[in-house]
Amino acid sequence: MTKQKAIEILDILKNTYPDAKCSLDFNTPFELLIAVILSAQCTDERVNKTTPILFSKFDTPKDFASAELTDIEDLIHPCGFYKNKAKNIKATSIILLDKFNGEVPHTMEELITLPGVGRKTANVVMLEAFHNPQGVAIDTHAKRISNRIGFSKEKDPIKIEKDILNLFSKEYYYDINHILIWHGRNICKSQNPLCEKCSIKNLCKNSKK
Repeated sequence: MTKQKAIEILDILKNTYPDAKCSLDFNTPFELLIAVILSAQCTDERVNKTTPILFSKFDTPKDFASAELTDIEDLIHPCGFYKNKAKNIKATSIILLDKFNGEVPHTMEELITLPGVGRKTANVVMLEAFHNPQGVAIDTHAKRISNRIGFSKEKDPIKIEKDILNLFSKEYYYDINHILIWHGRNICKSQNPLCEKCSIKNLCKNSKK
């Protein structure tokens, strides 16, 4: 795909979803970090129902670092994979206290050293918490749509992100992160995509128009 066509597609989707934004609820960079860790293989809707209760009990790295693992597990149980997520949240909180003065680090390189934080999570934190996007968070929606539209033929998220970054300059990163997710949730669904309602059906190589 040419860069010109890719930008044309993104511009149309931007007009389709002018209010596209992060759907996770948070008040601080640390709350966002925890919410994104919880969102792995879980819906944002479920996370948003869980975090108010969680953050009413524990809301800082110090809170989580000193908490009993079982107490964290009980509170995040609805988000699935709760034992592993609880272990990562506690371990990450300890590292934040020990190495980063209790603050969420502001670089991709530092973020991905934290337990439970991969490139996707780090991309979300850099974008939403620090307004300094370094790339594109490739979740299931971004992966599916990138393959369908033709942004990438790859299956590996890191390779998909690389292909997208080759198509777009940094000024587009903010929109890409939100728009691919919104388009995936609303139109380009995993099963039975609503191609007849799609604003880019004439530009999509897999459209069933």
